[in-house]
Amino acid sequence: MNTLKTTMLLVALTVLFLFIGQMLGGNSGMMIALVFAAIMNLGAYWFSDRIVLKMYRAKQVTEADAPRLVGVVRRGAQAAGLPMPKVYTIPTDTPNAFATGRNPQHAAVAATEGIMKMLNDDELEGVMAHELSHVKHRDTLISSVVATIAGAISMLANMAMWAGMFGGRGRDSRGNGLGHLVMAIVAPLAALLIQTAVSRAREFMADAGGAKISRKPLALASALRKLQTANLRIPMQANPSTAHMFIVSPLSGGSMLSLFSSHPPTEQRVARLQELAKQF
Repeated sequence: MNTLKTTMLLVALTVLFLFIGQMLGGNSGMMIALVFAAIMNLGAYWFSDRIVLKMYRAKQVTEADAPRLVGVVRRGAQAAGLPMPKVYTIPTDTPNAFATGRNPQHAAVAATEGIMKMLNDDELEGVMAHELSHVKHRDTLISSVVATIAGAISMLANMAMWAGMFGGRGRDSRGNGLGHLVMAIVAPLAALLIQTAVSRAREFMADAGGAKISRKPLALASALRKLQTANLRIPMQANPSTAHMFIVSPLSGGSMLSLFSSHPPTEQRVARLQELAKQF
């Protein structure tokens, strides 16, 4: 269901891009926006592991450095049929984790020092299995594709805004300009909503995939509860552009901001894992 949902959301985002592009920029404007957005996101995709790991001062560790963490990741990778990813630790007491890398052959998983102190072995195994599921499903690639299309829509919206402001003086141009201004606001908002919906669908998929890899869905559910509570109590200095990568959002926000959250509500994730546990 989550794969189908992701596909439908990608189709909707593409249709939105084609509609907005044809309406506001024509074929040439549409292609220019797509090319520029692709160039910006290609670098982020290709060097995602280096960029985000450096951003959070992550340090690569070996089994001698962190035997518990590396051992958990090794067992999870074997169970998932994946190459052994590089393993990193992040120097912060806020408990969290993420996976990155452009494909399974160039993957890395990172865990904060806080998460290793807080979780027991089964819970840590569930969290790392969740991250390995992201690697297996190539979620970095999917996020880059979605970001490219959403970025192109934002560029077209900016073009529409300037066209609306300086488009002419006649009655028709005033009406057209107003339409451009409205579209400049609505289009990026719609793209953002679809982008966050894709991210939430991938989180549900990674939860299910992680449960199957570890065979411990209730341990993952327990870990999610602990991580959610701890991230509210011990905020992490995280870049909003990378918030979607973490197993629980490191950002805090009210009910309005939850509409744009990259993560589903923890209660829903826990409920699905409890239901999945009945199959084991």
